[in-house]
Amino acid sequence: MQVKTYQSATRSETSLFDEPMSPTIFREGGDKYFFFSREEDRIHIHVLSADGEAKFWLDPEIELAKNHHLSRKKLKEIESFIEVHYDELIDAWKRHFGH
Repeated sequence: MQVKTYQSATRSETSLFDEPMSPTIFREGGDKYFFFSREEDRIHIHVLSADGEAKFWLDPEIELAKNHHLSRKKLKEIESFIEVHYDELIDAWKRHFGH
């Protein structure tokens, strides 16, 4: 499993693609876990996969917010990954958005 971890909101390594407005937090398999910088305040993560994309709320609990073409099986895999890396995702959100 290849996992790319979040570095710092002020360094170019915040994204594998050098996009500070949508920093990549993790890459796992073919999935990209990232934020959009100019979005709502509620803590969430976007996931881009080969078959589609999804958005998950992280607060107050992990919950699917939007799904575009991902199977239930794939959504469950993504949710499991989020559960394992929950604290890291929350920490990355706080560092990126200055909370």
